[in-house]
Amino acid sequence: MGSPQLPGFCRRLRAGMFKRHLPLLAAGLTAATLGLAPLATPGPVRAQGTSGLMEFRWDNTKDYRRLYYFITDTHRLKRSEYYLILRPKDRKTAIMKLSITIPSHFDVKIDPTQVKLCKMQEGGMLSRTRCLEKIPATIEVAANGKAIDIFPDIPVPDQGTIGVYINLFNPFNIGMYQFNALAQAPGDVPMAGYLGSWLIDIDPD
Repeated sequence: MGSPQLPGFCRRLRAGMFKRHLPLLAAGLTAATLGLAPLATPGPVRAQGTSGLMEFRWDNTKDYRRLYYFITDTHRLKRSEYYLILRPKDRKTAIMKLSITIPSHFDVKIDPTQVKLCKMQEGGMLSRTRCLEKIPATIEVAANGKAIDIFPDIPVPDQGTIGVYINLFNPFNIGMYQFNALAQAPGDVPMAGYLGSWLIDIDPD
């Protein structure tokens, strides 16, 4: 009499066991699903990156003004062309004398024949910074190489972009070098005023 009821009982037993273990089974499936979730449905990826060297930024103030420059090679001991730019907004008067001071640790011999004052084209995405026209001037480099004095044949007006072109070999020591621009305006007072600074980085090989 009991035998015919055994299969039904077993089915009910198995159903009961399944119901009791359903939460554990669901939890296991959920864990597995979570484990695979990053592969199946990746979330937003955060950008990652590191700077190769330290980056310095200064705000323009009356005591410091950052000037634009371009050099063709930033690596030490490499021959490079320097374009030290002065835009119209960088100067308020005509210039009858332009002086560039060079830090003492910039250990480079500057040949005055490789220096010239130019009307400049400032580079961008589609063009390169270059000297458009040489401005006639007398160039003098201090004996210790730490200053360049430029005397235009006639005062350079405050319109248009001008600059100083220098062809040299970069120094051996890497780092940042601050070149300062000082200009003397036409007039009775022979005093040079500060225009700004070019902060030039020299990189390892």
